[in-house]
Amino acid sequence: MNWLVVVIGGMIGAPLRYLTDRAVQARRDSLFPWGTFVVNISGCLVLGALTGAAAVGPDLRLFLGTGFCGALTTYSTFSYETLRLAESGAGLFAAANAVASVVVGLGAASAGVAVGQWAWS
Repeated sequence: MNWLVVVIGGMIGAPLRYLTDRAVQARRDSLFPWGTFVVNISGCLVLGALTGAAAVGPDLRLFLGTGFCGALTTYSTFSYETLRLAESGAGLFAAANAVASVVVGLGAASAGVAVGQWAWS
């Protein structure tokens, strides 16, 4: 039955990722992949909060952590877009994407852990 919980979370996370990416990119006239950046940082925050919330049960962890966040976030698209930027001569954007994604993602995950600990302690 665990697989069904993961599937349902993924069914929500995947379209939300696509819709969020498109909505954010449509509002930004930039080479920087803001849509992917936003969904990845959001996923880091949610997964951090889930990690910090000690009282959350295994089904919710599977649903949100594996299913929802797994489908919402995307390391492959982040890697592809960073490589595409570098290959097109936008090395500064590529470097900014790589560094900002890691630094801000870690910050969002840390903030999420703190929020999760505070909210569910």
